[in-house]
Amino acid sequence: MTRFDKFFGLKAITISAALSLTAGLALAGDNNITANEILNALKSKPLTRGLSAGPQTETADQAKEASFLNTVRNRQTRSLSMGEREQIAELAASKPKIDLEIQFDYNSANIAKTSEASVQALGKALSDPALKGSTFVVAGHTDAIGSDPFNQDLSERRADTIKKYLIQNYGLTGSDLVTVGYGKTKLKDTANGADPINRRVQVVNMETKTTASK
Repeated sequence: MTRFDKFFGLKAITISAALSLTAGLALAGDNNITANEILNALKSKPLTRGLSAGPQTETADQAKEASFLNTVRNRQTRSLSMGEREQIAELAASKPKIDLEIQFDYNSANIAKTSEASVQALGKALSDPALKGSTFVVAGHTDAIGSDPFNQDLSERRADTIKKYLIQNYGLTGSDLVTVGYGKTKLKDTANGADPINRRVQVVNMETKTTASK
């Protein structure tokens, strides 16, 4: 092989490696969720009323939910009792929701730069007219590494960070955002508590509309 062939062969390998690296970076940048994906996940799904449940029962249930939500509005996240946190989780179980893998700086409530696009997408979705009038629960979760008190505090601070960001940058009303922290009590992957998938923020649309079935 001549020196000419060696030179251009090496150059071709270098260019190929650079293109591969660029493609990898592009894929990594596409991991952030879009506002439309969040919006579609959080849109209220009309509930079908069965024959066994009359309008009076449903109205009473909705009134009970609304009354409870009013007791946790404008509350400091850390002021919620364990019972209140569990009641929020129980109500949220049947509501439209989405898990966002928002990363924070290590042992911190500061949003990592790699997740800023996802938080911005969340702000655009929650301020969309289609979700106007809704009350949202912003729930912080951690992985299983560390003590219970540490993770509980960290999850609460991270939920507060998201709420503050949404209010400051997207004009959302604080009373429409109920923040709660669950620490490591509700792992997404219970078989692997250290998995990063457990470090997440769950957003729940607490408003649903009911339509009668025929």
